Amino acid sequence: MTWLITGGAGYIGGHVVRELAAAGERVVVLDDLSSGSAGRLPDGVPLVVGSTLDRAVLDGAIRDHGVTGVLHVAAKKQVGESVAEPLLYYRENVEGLRTVLEAAVAGGVSKVLFSSSAAVYGMPDVDLVTEDTPCAPINPYGETKLVGEWLLAAAARAYGISTVSLRYFNVAGAAAPELADDGVTNLVPMVFQRLTDGLPPLVFGDDYATPDGTCVRDFIHVEDIASAHLAAVRRLDAADGPVALTLNIGRGEGVSVREMLAAIARTTGRDLAPETTPRRPGDPARVVASADLIRKELGWSARYGVDEMIASAWAGWLARHPGLA
Repeated sequence: MTWLITGGAGYIGGHVVRELAAAGERVVVLDDLSSGSAGRLPDGVPLVVGSTLDRAVLDGAIRDHGVTGVLHVAAKKQVGESVAEPLLYYRENVEGLRTVLEAAVAGGVSKVLFSSSAAVYGMPDVDLVTEDTPCAPINPYGETKLVGEWLLAAAARAYGISTVSLRYFNVAGAAAPELADDGVTNLVPMVFQRLTDGLPPLVFGDDYATPDGTCVRDFIHVEDIASAHLAAVRRLDAADGPVALTLNIGRGEGVSVREMLAAIARTTGRDLAPETTPRRPGDPARVVASADLIRKELGWSARYGVDEMIASAWAGWLARHPGLA
């Protein structure tokens, strides 16, 4: 098979591309490079520069490279931005997926893997979130991911496509410094940026109903995210009949914000007392995955812990900020 990976030059997409290519899968990347970099791609991986909204570009990529499966990773993913610009998010995330599926159906593609998110669950009031936990997203980003799952399921029923939707929890880390997250919207790089500027890390609320009062999340190494994609690809490749799976990607272990800050201080040697600020609207107290179903369906489980996530992310940060070393 040949897999088209949309958003394959981005942070997560770049890891997925490298994982699949190293495993011998044939891959081609489509990315508009608005937030990605061609430098993330391994040698020999073709890059088509273009938007998932451009049907002609998609048709050409599928035709010219003999694409038989699609991994749709491309998306806008900043929660705050989605609240401020919901029309942008619905266009890029929902219409982008619709256009990808339209091109896939026209091109005879029969297997699609979709990057979803734990944001579909909203503010679940459970210790462990299973795939059957009711979905109630609380921001436009989460809404677009849930609508994307619905759209994918409808297309699968209508056109006989085999599908896997992977719900990411809180991604961190890097497989190599050049693949590190160069944004500052996720917790770990956000803290790195504060420390780089000589400022204390921020804690958004310390009065939650959790052991230390701060939010608890399921942090998952981006290398584990990539290996889960490879496991899903192998499942789709090997299937004799239709596949329709929706799976969490998490470790099943909760780590509080305060615990993450302590781990970051150990790794970086920069131990500034955090500054507590008011809660951010819509932040749930606890969101931790049940990883039982993905283990059962794909034989996959996470390999890396928090310290490995932080150490690898810090190595990437130092590579981009050599004066800190």
